Amino acid sequence: MSLMIRWGRGIALAAALGALAGCSSMRSADRLFGLITPYRIEVVQGNVVTQEMADAVQPGMSRAQVRDILGSPLLTDIFHEDRWDYIFTIRRRGTEPQQRRVTAWFEGERLVRLEAPPLPSEREFVDSIDTFKKPRREPKLALTEEERRALPAPRPVPPEEAAPPAAPRSYPPLEPSAGG
Repeated sequence: MSLMIRWGRGIALAAALGALAGCSSMRSADRLFGLITPYRIEVVQGNVVTQEMADAVQPGMSRAQVRDILGSPLLTDIFHEDRWDYIFTIRRRGTEPQQRRVTAWFEGERLVRLEAPPLPSEREFVDSIDTFKKPRREPKLALTEEERRALPAPRPVPPEEAAPPAAPRSYPPLEPSAGG
């Protein structure tokens, strides 16, 4: 083989190896050359079931009542009509993927039991998918006794500074008089 063909094959092999190495590093770092981040679609499937929702569901409820609280089940099976499956998955950039399965068991039209893993509260769920983590500061609505004592005493208003009572005001009529 000629020297030119060997060089060409060597360059092609080096380029292929470089591309493969670039692909593997792109998966691990989610960045191309440390500058460009490819777009990743957020995948949300199913029904979010929180602890508050699961607590509201009680044995003996009708199917319609369970549907009102939890929503329509993601899976219903004609071979297992006594079972509704609520499956929830989410993959969102910057957060851990989540997957939960809640199963409602019925006898006829009445709920017998609800099987669920430990579920997050609504606040915990929102915090788990919030990618814009801002430090939450709850507003302070009341002072402690110590803070009240530390406040300066109100300044008494001398009688000469007090405003005299206002004289009653007269306003023109809203509608013109009949004579004018």
